[in-house]
Order: sequence, then C-alpha cells, then structure tokens
Amino acid sequence: MKIRKTIPIPQGFTAADIKVESSICTGEKTIGFYSPADKKLHFAELVRSQADIEDFYRKYGVTR
Repeated sequence: MKIRKTIPIPQGFTAADIKVESSICTGEKTIGFYSPADKKLHFAELVRSQADIEDFYRKYGVTR
C-alpha cells in the first residue's frame, strides 16, 4: 500500500469549495476548488472515474 502525504487546502478555499464540473460539449469532468468570485475551478484535475474523485479528497485530507 502506497502512503500518500496530504497537502493543505489552498489558501482562500475550504473543503466546502470542492466541486465537480462537467463540460457541456465533451462531457469531460474536472474537480477542483470553485471560486464564486470569478466562477472558475482552481487547482482543477481531470476526473476519469469515481476513484479520481476519492483520490482528490484524500489528497487534501478531506472526507466527503
């Protein structure tokens, strides 16, 4: 089993800011920290499966 270090949530964001978005055109999903001020996902990563979503939460030490 691989031990992963958690990294701190980026400054200015909280666990409640984590959001999954889906592209209207391609259906491609991304997960990241949503900023309502500029209506963008920051620190976004591609989501290929549910495991990718769980990995994102684990990476930042957040439980769903």
